[in-house]
Amino acid sequence: MKFPKVYALHEIATLINCEYVGDANYLVSGMNEIHVVEKGDIVFVDHPKYYDKALNSAATIILINKKVDCPEGKALLISEDPFNDFNKLTKYFKPFAASSASISSSATIGQGTVIQPNAFIGNHVVIGENCLIHANVVIYDNTVIGNNVIIHAGTVLGADAFYYKKREDGFDQLLSGGRVVIKDNVGIGALCTIDKGVTGDTIIGEGTKLDNQVHVGHDTVIGKMCLIASQTGIAGCVIIEDEVTIWGQVGTTSGITIGKKAVIMGQTGVTKSVEGGKSYFGTPIEESREKLKQLANIKKIPEILNKLK
Repeated sequence: MKFPKVYALHEIATLINCEYVGDANYLVSGMNEIHVVEKGDIVFVDHPKYYDKALNSAATIILINKKVDCPEGKALLISEDPFNDFNKLTKYFKPFAASSASISSSATIGQGTVIQPNAFIGNHVVIGENCLIHANVVIYDNTVIGNNVIIHAGTVLGADAFYYKKREDGFDQLLSGGRVVIKDNVGIGALCTIDKGVTGDTIIGEGTKLDNQVHVGHDTVIGKMCLIASQTGIAGCVIIEDEVTIWGQVGTTSGITIGKKAVIMGQTGVTKSVEGGKSYFGTPIEESREKLKQLANIKKIPEILNKLK
């Protein structure tokens, strides 16, 4: 997430009432999670296990809960609760703005696009040309939709990320300041849910088609010309490369990559990254031929045991 202008380090420190280490005039241009940080960004870390990863990332500013040696060319923001202070920054730069109309006056809607009754279009949404938005679709603020996109009834684009920190008295949510971006010629079925990024974008690539009741988690990037069947659940921060086919009731873990032209057969649990150009099945996931051989061999176990008697 980029800020509307570039700030100095001391200005950001003042916003969240934090001590800083480094040049007070270091330039800060945005804030992002570890997997998408760039030079000029703030990243937060609140567990020693991840200190080195954050300190050695592309981020210029590390929001951290311990004084450590500051790497050359970087700065630190010392916080008692980096998670909470990261949320403070999200609230400041991407505050919630209530809508007063079903279609926000700040939305941009292209020529030839049809929006059916009872759809909700949030603030600063951009919808391209010749789209069809069916009834009861909800499109949250800042969503970007390309041309020739069809979205069926009851689908929700841009809900918050499912991202929580456990506290003694419950769970704190990491606030979402990212977007959903839908490219040209995408088809989205009924009752799908696509969560916005925490700080970046959740992206559905050009020509991809989603069946009914598909869930896509925060910051996931789906490539071009993919087919994803009903009741599939894709976790956050997943990369699905071009021309992947995912059949029904597949579930994935977070942070994995599914390679180009892979086929994931129905009811598979994608527990790790997989190469492209192959077919996969089962939980834990394996190449489908190997998994089917294993299942065939399991059926032979009673016969083998009888021979041993």
